[in-house]
Amino acid sequence: MTEKIKFQLEYEIKSSPKILFSFLHEPNALAQWFADDVTYKDGVYEFSWDDEQHIAKLISLKENKLVKYKWLDDEPYHFEMEIVQDELTNDVALAITDFAREENLNDRKLIWNNQIEYLQSVIGA
Repeated sequence: MTEKIKFQLEYEIKSSPKILFSFLHEPNALAQWFADDVTYKDGVYEFSWDDEQHIAKLISLKENKLVKYKWLDDEPYHFEMEIVQDELTNDVALAITDFAREENLNDRKLIWNNQIEYLQSVIGA
């Protein structure tokens, strides 16, 4: 199996960190933009897309700042979403760190672009 490569994306989000943060870790909020359905129990999230389930454990959470999930069915890979706020302008950005195989990299970036666009419409950004 080929190794996955780490990639990072950043999106400007017109939202407060507090509001945005809830959409990064609360199951009901994640189900509004990230996956078709999200369930949570004991620190483990089950994300469903098109009748396909993937399980991730929340491995890091910093209030209004960062969430990091580790895929239990795709070890050792993870993805994280970090809220970055510019100290001078107070502009808010969402930084994504994820992994993909080289042949899937462009598709994975496109998926993130579409998901973040949907997130912005959900929160009215």
